[in-house]
Amino acid sequence: MNPTRNICDSHCHIYPDGISYKAIKAIDRFYGGLPTTPQDGTLQTLLAGGKKNGIKRFLVHSVATRPEQVSNINLFLADRVSDQENVLIGFGTLHPDSDDLRSDFEQLCALGLKGVKLHPDIQQFRVNEPKAMRIFEMCEAAGVPVLVHTGDYRFDYSNPARTAVVLRTFPKLKFIGAHLGGWSVWDDAGRLLPDYPNVMVDTSSSFYWLKPDKAKALIRAFGSERVMFGTDYPMWPQRYEIDYLYRLDLTDDEYDNIFWRSFEREFVRSDIEQMP
Repeated sequence: MNPTRNICDSHCHIYPDGISYKAIKAIDRFYGGLPTTPQDGTLQTLLAGGKKNGIKRFLVHSVATRPEQVSNINLFLADRVSDQENVLIGFGTLHPDSDDLRSDFEQLCALGLKGVKLHPDIQQFRVNEPKAMRIFEMCEAAGVPVLVHTGDYRFDYSNPARTAVVLRTFPKLKFIGAHLGGWSVWDDAGRLLPDYPNVMVDTSSSFYWLKPDKAKALIRAFGSERVMFGTDYPMWPQRYEIDYLYRLDLTDDEYDNIFWRSFEREFVRSDIEQMP
């Protein structure tokens, strides 16, 4: 590895200390048992791991499984981000079944959260159905990016064909497709999504299942300037994700794009060339 390269992590779940254990257990059950032991999901552990592994900035978020959770989750995230403004970028949560989606969105923005995180497979909505499209319409109009869990061979909520409808309908929407655009359905993601210029992807929860040549081909299909490194904390060890990426034998420019430059340009400075 290159010990001097700075790193940004674009995909981190954090939870209040009192419920983090329950949240991690729920995620583990949803995926039928993760192949690694998750970390505890607290901000303290995330930051400690970042310090150890050279990660300088983090995009943090959480997901509301019910509409009534939205406000409290967003207040929690905003509070944590306010304590670490130079280190954390916060994405709030919305739920398509909310009785007052507009108010939820306005509160999220007023709290200073920089984007929206959605998980159609856990929240159980089709990414291109009308109630979801309302969220994307608001985000596009406000210039607010949205990070979406994309892909799952077990369901048909967020797979690449549905994601492509969103990208086509909202061409100015800043859309980040988690897990290289299609967890467990990467062939479809690589075939259907790279031609849409408004999509970015992160690398989270992908490397364990992908052979290096396949991961490298997917990254180059999207272009490294549209790829961001992500660990899916607390699901995967940061060191494993970093070391795997270095095994792909990419160019220095590609590594800089993936590890920090794409993140910095999107969330910190649009003209960024060097990370402080």
